[in-house]
Amino acid sequence: MEKCWFIDCHCHLTAEEFRQDINDVIEKSKKAGVRACVSVTEQQSEFEEVIDLAERYPESVMACFGIHPIQSSANGHRSVTVQLFKSLGQKSAMVAVVSTAVTWDLEPALPFFEKHKDKLVAIGEIGLDFTPWFVSTSQQREEQQKVFALQLDIAKQLDLPVNVHSRSAGRQTIAFLKEQGIWNALLHNFAGRPSVALEGVQAGFCFSFPPAVTRNDQRAKLIRQIPLENICLETDSPSLGPKKEERNEPEKIRIACQYIAAVKEVSVETVCEVTTCNALKLFPKVHQRLKE
Repeated sequence: MEKCWFIDCHCHLTAEEFRQDINDVIEKSKKAGVRACVSVTEQQSEFEEVIDLAERYPESVMACFGIHPIQSSANGHRSVTVQLFKSLGQKSAMVAVVSTAVTWDLEPALPFFEKHKDKLVAIGEIGLDFTPWFVSTSQQREEQQKVFALQLDIAKQLDLPVNVHSRSAGRQTIAFLKEQGIWNALLHNFAGRPSVALEGVQAGFCFSFPPAVTRNDQRAKLIRQIPLENICLETDSPSLGPKKEERNEPEKIRIACQYIAAVKEVSVETVCEVTTCNALKLFPKVHQRLKE
């Protein structure tokens, strides 16, 4: 393992959980062999933060912009909208002003993609999430698809890969990506059926798995059937570590690597080498920056 190095293809380094010790987190990841962390965002308020991290740690942090399909709100979580005031209704001029000022939906975020386009390695975290307790109507699903499509268009315009969320919507997400003409995509923490994943494999998509796969063997059949040439590694830190109650970090990526090696009955070194090669192919700007 000393000769092998990793790419964490999906993590959240702007998360509140890392606010106090991000330098230590990155230093530990380096010692664990993590050469680069592809840090995604979920809402516009994180955009400038991830750019700041990428500038402070140019050899380690690779920035992505994306608006997640499920957004935090004062009342918990809700499905994303292009403009928040569309879902609230324009009851008054004040409502419209306040709503358009809210930072977590797509429209207010659009100028930032153009402003920082040269600093981005991918668009993400974007996608679909049809979890019933978050998304209960066809209108909400359609609005998610609208937000997803707009961000896929940005990815095409900027010639960037996409870092994709697909909870409770694996088949729909893969079909939508193909319909939209997207071929450079990472399906992060994919939990759909193997038959659905193989449709993505045929399209050339990659699938990444975090250390949480070690909590049980529910994902073993899926991992076994996806070719290693279509697999990448991720942590989704600070979430999805090996223990639910503990903060996850990029340094724990080797746990996912070891699990995939065991399931596929190949060496850990083989999984490390192939998944890193897959990641560098999927994220050419990461490859370019590491060479620099």
